[in-house]
Amino acid sequence: MANSKSKPKSHSRNVLQLFAGLNPSIPHLPPIRSIAITSDSDSQTLVFVGTVSGDVISLSLNPNSGLSLLLRVNIIGKPVTSIHVISHIKKLFVLSDGFIYLLDLNSLEPVRKLSLLKNVNVVSKRFFSSLNNGIKGKEDGCFFAVAVGKKLILLELVLSGSPVILKEVQGDFTDGIMCLSWVDDSVFVGTRTAYYLYSYASAQCGVIFSLPDPSVLPRMKLLAKECKVMLMVDNVGVIVDSEGQPVGGSLVFSEAPETMAEIGAYVVVVRSGKLELYHKKSGNYVQRVQIVGEVGSPCVVADEEDGRGKLVVVATGSKVMCYRKVPSEEQIKDLLRKKNFREAISLVEELQNEGEMTRETLSFVHAQVGFLLLFDLRFEEAVDHFLLSETLEPSELFPFIMRDPNRWSLLVPRNRYWGLHPPPSLLEKVVDDGLTGIQRAIFLKKAGVETTVDDEFLQNPPSRADLLESAIKNMTRYLEASRHKDLAPSVCEGVDTLLMYLYRALNRVDDMERLASSDNSCVVEELESLLSESGHLRALAFLYASKGMSSKSLSIWRVLARNYSSSYLNDSHGANHLQDAINGISSDQEIAVMEASKILESSSDQELVLQHLGWIADINQLLAVQVLVSEKRTDLLPPDEVIAAIDPRKVDILLRYLQWLIEDQDSGDTRFHTTYALLLSKSALDAIEKEHVTQNPGGVNQKEINISDRGNNSIFDTHVRERLQFFLQSSDLYDPEEVLDLVEGSKLWLEKAILYRKLGQETLVLQILALKLEDCEAAEQYCAEIGRPDAYMQLLEMYLELMNDKEPMFKAAVRLLHNHGEMLDPLQVLERLSPDMPLQLASETILRMLRARLHHHRQGQIVHNLSRALDIDANLARFEERSRHVLINDESVCDSCHARLGTKLFAMYPDDTIVCYKCFRRQGESTSVSGRDFKKDTLYKPGWLVTR
Repeated sequence: MANSKSKPKSHSRNVLQLFAGLNPSIPHLPPIRSIAITSDSDSQTLVFVGTVSGDVISLSLNPNSGLSLLLRVNIIGKPVTSIHVISHIKKLFVLSDGFIYLLDLNSLEPVRKLSLLKNVNVVSKRFFSSLNNGIKGKEDGCFFAVAVGKKLILLELVLSGSPVILKEVQGDFTDGIMCLSWVDDSVFVGTRTAYYLYSYASAQCGVIFSLPDPSVLPRMKLLAKECKVMLMVDNVGVIVDSEGQPVGGSLVFSEAPETMAEIGAYVVVVRSGKLELYHKKSGNYVQRVQIVGEVGSPCVVADEEDGRGKLVVVATGSKVMCYRKVPSEEQIKDLLRKKNFREAISLVEELQNEGEMTRETLSFVHAQVGFLLLFDLRFEEAVDHFLLSETLEPSELFPFIMRDPNRWSLLVPRNRYWGLHPPPSLLEKVVDDGLTGIQRAIFLKKAGVETTVDDEFLQNPPSRADLLESAIKNMTRYLEASRHKDLAPSVCEGVDTLLMYLYRALNRVDDMERLASSDNSCVVEELESLLSESGHLRALAFLYASKGMSSKSLSIWRVLARNYSSSYLNDSHGANHLQDAINGISSDQEIAVMEASKILESSSDQELVLQHLGWIADINQLLAVQVLVSEKRTDLLPPDEVIAAIDPRKVDILLRYLQWLIEDQDSGDTRFHTTYALLLSKSALDAIEKEHVTQNPGGVNQKEINISDRGNNSIFDTHVRERLQFFLQSSDLYDPEEVLDLVEGSKLWLEKAILYRKLGQETLVLQILALKLEDCEAAEQYCAEIGRPDAYMQLLEMYLELMNDKEPMFKAAVRLLHNHGEMLDPLQVLERLSPDMPLQLASETILRMLRARLHHHRQGQIVHNLSRALDIDANLARFEERSRHVLINDESVCDSCHARLGTKLFAMYPDDTIVCYKCFRRQGESTSVSGRDFKKDTLYKPGWLVTR
């Protein structure tokens, strides 16, 4: 239970407004004691008033003329304590002087007294919730709870108007019943000491809670909309459900109310001539209305029974006033006019939760608040609300960025919302008008006049530049978020194009380039002159590329690369730029070349690629190669034209392109193979010369050598000689003689050996391997490839002969004899041995060679004799197989057709199956009846050699 001393949170706004009062033509009424209101099926609203003099007065509510008198009837001259409307039977249930009277709703006659009940002090009509549609008698019956002193009586009023007592409850109501509420099967009873709950279904009665102070009168109010009951404890209202369990929070009023009513989501309390309005769920204080009436007269208030009505009737003294719930839209407008934006949004959210407003309305209000904040120069908050609106079209903000008329003027919806803000205009004008308003407000404040301008702006007036920057930044934020929405193509074009405008205004170069290089809907025609004149050529180049305008994009990158180069060289004369000056390439220049290469890698336009290949190669040869060998393009560039377009001085590019044609594209063109071999050979010769110059650097600029080496390493990972040797060995499509003519006088011995081998000049190959390279293993391997003994003998002679004053290679000769002595004739070896060869070097090897020769001869004899024995054994087995005798009798049958053989010709297969001659002709001599093919599946039988 909430603290009774706490104050309710205030959110003042106009929810109720005075709708009508008594028509001046009505005679003065006696003081009013009770009141009720109902709306019939004809949309006519009737107000019934009970006076202290016993009158029941029927008033008709007319929006134009107010409350008009219809009927007036006096019952017994005693005060009318309460009036209850029974709409479905057109009756009034009136309590006066402890008796209950029935009156006709329309004529107030006849007055019928229910004599069955006496000394009645409290009456409550039964309320049925929508969750209890199955209660018996709900539609036709009329049920009341009546308090007679300390006794609770539940009765039903049948259609004839006679009461039928359902139950009499003698509960623990010793203090007397002072208030009642009957909801479904639950009857809430209030006494001076406690609140009770009686269950009609189970006939059980229990205490809900006790009252702390007996001097406080109990009061309760049925909250029909939620089907709950509010139990008052001084100024605190505890809301309970039909089971008597507290739900939600308690309502804390400013003071204990005299009477209460319900209208929509609010509770109306009246006290001391004031009508106050509280929100039921939040408990917030919403509105206060001063009731104009007779001083000291008690107030009574009535609402429509279902809790969903829009009228509340208040009576004090002899005056009656009708208050109408202000339409939700008008409440929101009123809050917006007062610039209570948060309360307006909260109200819409409450109405949406209660089902009285749609999500689209909430979005509409967010947009309306955004525009109001925008013109109040609170741009960040404005865009926050724009982003929360699901119905706001990005095109509605286009007039704030680009002056009308423009390409997208017709896309802007002509929606002025509620007319609370000026029409859209450029952000510059919005800022200027706002600053003018601030200056005017400052002047008025000095004169003592209150204004709606934010106090923060009045105390610290912002500068125009800061406001304009904030406006552009936040408008940029909204357009960036709009790019992720599903928009019409024309709106997407406007969003991206205007976003580029805003980026340019903020000089956000990185964002401009990121937008231009991404998948965008920018209109090139709108941005070409803007970006060109402002010098944002990179963004323009990215934009051209994203729209497929490759030629224009490449032209810009070419210009930028040259500009970067010239400006960079002018700035690189200091000591700090020495290394960069050696490279001669700036990072900006590299970026320009890289972006251009990305475009060309996917382009199949031969003329465009070859047109820009040259300047790319001048800056970065590796990127130039990537352009030529790219797999992104659909059509291969003509190799002949590409080769012709490559600068002859850029040998590495040509080499890499030819390598790609040969190795990756499997080109079999002999011209390409030969050209590749010649270029590799020239590069290898140049590399040897540079190595020689490096070792003897007489007068050569060392920086040039470093640059050249760097250039080579930038494209190829392996040395040029390794690539040359590999290609000469692997390819058979180049002209070896042409390559040999180029390297004939050089020291590329291994390359020449490969070429001579291609030409079949074995002697020259062996001379290079054995004598020039002194690679004994390679020479012996080449002899093994030749496979003839004379090759080994020729190699031995080369080792032992004197050539060009070079000593004989005795160790190599001994190695050859040791490894391949079996391939040499000992006599020829002895004849070839030089008299100068030390005997201790060759004696052991020659002896082993002779022994091996003898062993080899004897092994040959053994193999020969074994082969001869096996041949004899096979012939003998074949003879024995053919000489076998077979016994045929009268019972012998063919294994194939099962006919008796008798005197027929027959044949027998090696697997001992016998067939007649007819089946033998059909079966064939190699396949038996069992299906075994003796040509493929040979049958082995042990011969005499094996058995012995």
